[in-house]
Amino acid sequence: MNTPMKQTAVVISQPGGPEVLLPAQVLVPEPGPGQLLIRVAAAGVNRHDCLQRAAGIHHDGSPVPGLEAAGEVVARGPGVTGFAPGDRVMALLQGGGYAQYALAEAAVTMPVPEGMEMVEAAALPEALFTAWWNFFFLMNLAPEDFALIHGGTSGVGHLALQAMSALGYRVLATAGSTAKVEAARGFGAFAAFSYREEALAEAVLAATGGQGIGALLDVSAGAHLAQDLAMMAPEGTIAHLSAGGGAALSVPLRPLMAKRVRITGSLLRPLETARKAEVAQLLRRDVWPLLGDKVRPTIAASYPLAEAAEAHRDMEKGSHIGKFVLVT
Repeated sequence: MNTPMKQTAVVISQPGGPEVLLPAQVLVPEPGPGQLLIRVAAAGVNRHDCLQRAAGIHHDGSPVPGLEAAGEVVARGPGVTGFAPGDRVMALLQGGGYAQYALAEAAVTMPVPEGMEMVEAAALPEALFTAWWNFFFLMNLAPEDFALIHGGTSGVGHLALQAMSALGYRVLATAGSTAKVEAARGFGAFAAFSYREEALAEAVLAATGGQGIGALLDVSAGAHLAQDLAMMAPEGTIAHLSAGGGAALSVPLRPLMAKRVRITGSLLRPLETARKAEVAQLLRRDVWPLLGDKVRPTIAASYPLAEAAEAHRDMEKGSHIGKFVLVT
């Protein structure tokens, strides 16, 4: 693109609540080596976006949030092969999804399956990359292990349950209400429980025949850590996705030592592109053939791009099942 062009985007104007998300005119970016420029049809809304907005953080110098999008390729940077202008794609982004145009690394861009709407496609990348990176790279989940997701109806949880159960993995889930527990079962959970149960660990151990959990994905900032340690299998791993606004983790050492449990965590956005590309290869092989059939996102609601603040308000209520999506 030879002449700088302007586009409509939603920007983080300052740290604060949803009201600080404001429409603005910003430059359309130009794709660099290995990058694609996508005309955004829809962009996923994630909890990370809310945390970023509250802190007023501008990733890579851009005030435009948004970690995933679906749309059409309009331009390719040097060295890009396998994609052409007009291709329908979905992509994991470093930011910039709340806009009419966004940059994506070709290595973490996927084709949209035939018959899948862009609104659905935009809800997939962040959740699937997050689940696959944590379960299969960070925690090395084995087929004989039991896994568990705290938040089985979240954006990550409901898609991970569908994909992993379709591939034969035994994944348990927790949720915060009777309706959400039932929904988690519908998404393919091997067993599902309220995380408010006093005897949660005992129920989980019973459901696994006493084996315990080999890989646990926690989005609760360690809110259930004592129960988590009690339900873990020996040498199992707990991976944290939420820092809880900077909360410290107080760990009961005796059960951790007795079972040799590993506690780790990760942030997907800062992960090197080369490592995300490894995740993408596994997703293309194992999950993309399931999309639109055994794996399909539940869209809690969609909003026009200009109503991004309303999407954040609804996300922060925490009552939804599935994903929120913005439509350009």
